[in-house]
Amino acid sequence: MSPLTRKMLCASLLAFTLSSVQAADAYLFTYFVQNGEDGLHLAASSDGYTWEKLGDGKSYLAPTVGKSRLMRDPCIVRGPDGTYHMVWTSGWNENNIGYASSTDLVHWSEQKELPVMAHEAGVLNAWAPEIIYDDAKREFVIFWASTVPGKFTETDGTSEEKYNHRMYATTTKDFKTFTPTRLFYDPGFSVIDATFVKFNGKNHLLVKDETVKPPRKYLQVAPAASVSGPFGKPGKPVTPPGLWVEGPTGVQVGKDLVVYYDAYATRRYGAMRTRDLVHWEDVSDKMHFPDEGTPQRVRHGTVIQVPAELIANLRRANSNKN
Repeated sequence: MSPLTRKMLCASLLAFTLSSVQAADAYLFTYFVQNGEDGLHLAASSDGYTWEKLGDGKSYLAPTVGKSRLMRDPCIVRGPDGTYHMVWTSGWNENNIGYASSTDLVHWSEQKELPVMAHEAGVLNAWAPEIIYDDAKREFVIFWASTVPGKFTETDGTSEEKYNHRMYATTTKDFKTFTPTRLFYDPGFSVIDATFVKFNGKNHLLVKDETVKPPRKYLQVAPAASVSGPFGKPGKPVTPPGLWVEGPTGVQVGKDLVVYYDAYATRRYGAMRTRDLVHWEDVSDKMHFPDEGTPQRVRHGTVIQVPAELIANLRRANSNKN
């Protein structure tokens, strides 16, 4: 091989290496601010610890469905074809949730109102929906918390006000037809804000105990046979004792599972990390979220891994708008 050929080959290998690095995954945080009136907000991170708000903190999608026209608790999953599907809480006391899809998180489909609890007369809410793809069944699982008066009376009065939540779910392959809503998870207490965390290739169900009498308000991990269940009893509290939290989400960062949570009573985001789901370390002081302690602070979001190019496109889209 001639010196010139060798140089050309090295240059090609360097270019390939650089392109591979640029194509590596980044982390995207979908969240809302204040009461969710203006819609979807996004933040990005390369390491899972330092988060930068995208679009100068402006909304990427305004809510148009639901009686209250809110977009709280936005949860996004990437389907096997690369399409991003999002569900959200569209109002405080409604029987429906919101849904939309996008290939780039800039251009969105028409928003839909999914009446997931319309069959339950008197249902009080449909809160914090989450969505995950079931690889085994090749379908999407959507689940959320609802209170149906008259059910689970053994725990009435243990949660806030008149609420006594359990997790419900539906599945779909095409977002046109949905299976009948079913009870998804009943751990024997009022439960909200369930989410899946994938660690070392296996999914685990992370839930919040909403009990206030006696006060709990902490996160726990429940065994999950699959993303469709069945689920076991949750283990010991994950979050610090006495700290009221909500909106958990998690992602594997290197060898660690990092679980983020909204410590709403102190108006800041916190995080715990683990390598075995048994021993947990508080890494809240290592986290840097935008606008902490202000009305524009990050609230109840979802973190996912995305191609780094998607983040670059989101930045360019905002620059073009300006």
